Amino acid sequence: MNYVDLHVHSNASDGTLSPSGVVALAAEKGLKSIALTDHDTIDGIEEALSASSSHHIEVIPGVELSALYHEKEIHILGLFVDIHHPVIEKALGHMREIRHRRNEEILRRFSEAGMEITMAELQNGNPGTVITRAHFARVLFQKGYVSSMNQAFKKYLKPGSKYCPVKERIAPELAMELLTACHAVPALAHPLQYKFGNDELDGLIAYLTGLGMQALEVYHSSNSAYESMRLKELAVKYGLLPTGGSDFHGANKPDIDIGFGRGGLRISSLLLEDIRQLYQSNSGR
Repeated sequence: MNYVDLHVHSNASDGTLSPSGVVALAAEKGLKSIALTDHDTIDGIEEALSASSSHHIEVIPGVELSALYHEKEIHILGLFVDIHHPVIEKALGHMREIRHRRNEEILRRFSEAGMEITMAELQNGNPGTVITRAHFARVLFQKGYVSSMNQAFKKYLKPGSKYCPVKERIAPELAMELLTACHAVPALAHPLQYKFGNDELDGLIAYLTGLGMQALEVYHSSNSAYESMRLKELAVKYGLLPTGGSDFHGANKPDIDIGFGRGGLRISSLLLEDIRQLYQSNSGR
């Protein structure tokens, strides 16, 4: 049996390994394929693709877009993204600008409170990285303002709190338009993490399916076996392909291992082959 991981992050967003480092680790673990799905950026894809040939592993270009639904942030994965499509390049550039303005405001608020953090400290030697709350949590911990990254999130980095203004997010309709325009296979990431009730989750999946969603992340490190079974039933109900991944972030989520997730999660390559066929149909290949 071959195994894959269709949800991993690098330091192009909030992971701690470089894209090539992620590829090397995945190969070391014996994975056949991975999807690099950094938050709101495709900037790490080229490096990962370059590393894939020497490590004899397939890298699937991906992205994880943040959108707002019923006043909650949801994440929509795109698998097999055409990273050179002008629509996705322009949209992600705009999203990067929005995120940068918010990060500057967070820095200003911390400075006013006597907690000095610089953009260079957040970037940590990688000026191209997409800065997220995880970057702030790391620096707050390293500088001794908090006793742990978890405390940083709880005390200072709750969205909408004094030090963390709510991030401007795109509508699900736009996220789906972007992904379908570049021939990607869209999937709702970790559906149970949003804490919707059963009816609201069902409504979300139905709504996104109506917008063109084609897959559902059934298998994820945060799921129990029962929860994955429940999500598989929803995937069948709406005619969606199941997908899955560890949501690997390196040292930022040390209990999640690439390809294994948390609790021995394994994703069969058979799921990927079904998704690949759908992508080929999307792109007319």
